[in-house]
Amino acid sequence: MADDPQRNFRSAYYEKVGFRGVEEKKSLEILLKDNPLDVEKLSTFSQRFPLPSMYRIHVWKILLGILPPHSDSHALVGGYRREQYENILEALEAMRFISSSTPTTEVYLRMFQLESQVLPRRSEIPPMEEEDADFLSISQAMEEIVVNAMDCYWLIKCFFNQFNTKFGDSLPHLPKSLEHYLSQEEPRLLNHLKSTGALAQLPYGPWFNRCFAGTLPESSLQRVWDKVISGSCKILVFVGLEILLNYKIILMGTSRPEAVVKFLSNIPQENTDAIVTKAIDLWHKYCGTPMHSV
Repeated sequence: MADDPQRNFRSAYYEKVGFRGVEEKKSLEILLKDNPLDVEKLSTFSQRFPLPSMYRIHVWKILLGILPPHSDSHALVGGYRREQYENILEALEAMRFISSSTPTTEVYLRMFQLESQVLPRRSEIPPMEEEDADFLSISQAMEEIVVNAMDCYWLIKCFFNQFNTKFGDSLPHLPKSLEHYLSQEEPRLLNHLKSTGALAQLPYGPWFNRCFAGTLPESSLQRVWDKVISGSCKILVFVGLEILLNYKIILMGTSRPEAVVKFLSNIPQENTDAIVTKAIDLWHKYCGTPMHSV
């Protein structure tokens, strides 16, 4: 669809006077009035723009299939979701698998395991597997973003399932993709990381398998998750890339791989909004900007 010159002028004006996103918020409100909701248009919108915080959780629920496209069914389906959530909790309590003192994130993990039919015997709980640690990290981050416990569980479960189902085959290729784009943006840094042996030891697990949960603060993380939930795991590559670019001077001055990994696993938290903004710009630069019509 051809760009609307009047709309572009308005968007440029709003941005110039400090109201960036006013037009986008209006566009999203129009999309959310559709019945049934156009999930593809909502996905494209989320790829192009940051979701307003007041609508973020609602849009995530729709994109993750927690709520159906037909808005008039949301209350009914929401009731079913709550009933299922309460039934799973009651079952775990009856089996004495959880109690009032069990950390909430562990409760979510046991609920997920029960629904996935992989709940271990209470007397034979095995050591924590990497996938369980990934789930807990995502749970801890989601708990900071979502207030309601039932909503939180459904978002964790559906996000985790969708991410691994849709992108599981792509995850092993993301480190090579990061290396490729780093060679385009900063080849000297790439050569330094290679020569010191640090490149192979970058914290790819926390970055990619956990979608930066535990690495970025939730205020920045949710803007990355907007893109992941709406259909792109490639955004994770560019967040990792921008972290490397942002701390280039520190990394270039470090020759020990373990020091690089330690620093990147605990990056300073005060500059992460700018890192995510630049990462999204790089993502659009290399991958294009999805078009949408409202």
